[in-house]
Amino acid sequence: MADELSGFLRSAALGGLVDWQSYETAAQLFGVSWPEIERAVLAAGLFPRRYAAQRRLLGQEGQQRLLAARVTVVGCGGLGGWVVEILARAGVGRLRLIDPDTFDESNLNRQLGATIADLGRPKVEVLAARVAAVNPVVQVTPLAATFREDAGDSLLAGSTLVIDGLDTVAARLELGRCCRRLALPLVHGAVEGWYGQAAVQAPGAALLAAIYPQPAAPAPPAESRPDSLAAVVANVASLQAALALQAILAPEDPFPPGWLMLDLREPELERIVPAAG
Repeated sequence: MADELSGFLRSAALGGLVDWQSYETAAQLFGVSWPEIERAVLAAGLFPRRYAAQRRLLGQEGQQRLLAARVTVVGCGGLGGWVVEILARAGVGRLRLIDPDTFDESNLNRQLGATIADLGRPKVEVLAARVAAVNPVVQVTPLAATFREDAGDSLLAGSTLVIDGLDTVAARLELGRCCRRLALPLVHGAVEGWYGQAAVQAPGAALLAAIYPQPAAPAPPAESRPDSLAAVVANVASLQAALALQAILAPEDPFPPGWLMLDLREPELERIVPAAG
């Protein structure tokens, strides 16, 4: 079966690229899943046409690393929604989406998954459907649940890395502590007005505690939370996604110190490195 599938894919490829129609034909002929076909494409030294624009950047090995990755996105609103979109389009193989909320009209200005038609629907279900429409190879597990530190072991189990798309300091600190305990890399992001920040907390490190050293205040009601613009949210999410992709593609490389501060009024991007000790 594997040899027959590989032979079919080689015969279907044009310029080393396999298009989606060939995926559909392979699924019908051999009764295999989309991820199995994609693994066979890459193992044969070919490349999915969907990713042709990143072929020279990543090569077979890089694309295989993305396909094998399991990313958990905690918080699927503004930042999380954009990150999910970018990772799915890049070809990250598995996404676990965690968020208890439904889309509200106030989300329409900045949250990619929010549409008039989807108001009132669970965010994780809407994003899972969007991923399926964009890149069916990506396997999505939607969990309409609130992240809690005491349930972190089960919620984050099997992750390659974790994305922070949360909107309160207290929740971020809980996630940071959990990832530190589980030795998982955590890609943090936050937005306020024209400003934002992004960082990677290395496995076993406590960067979130350095970013937010004060005791976390109670979460403010939704109507009093800081304003945010889609332009800033999308920029910070893009930084998060780029950091996540780099961490998957080159896990042996050391994570950069500190965190990135983005000012889109200027515009300006600055790295903040906390003082030692």
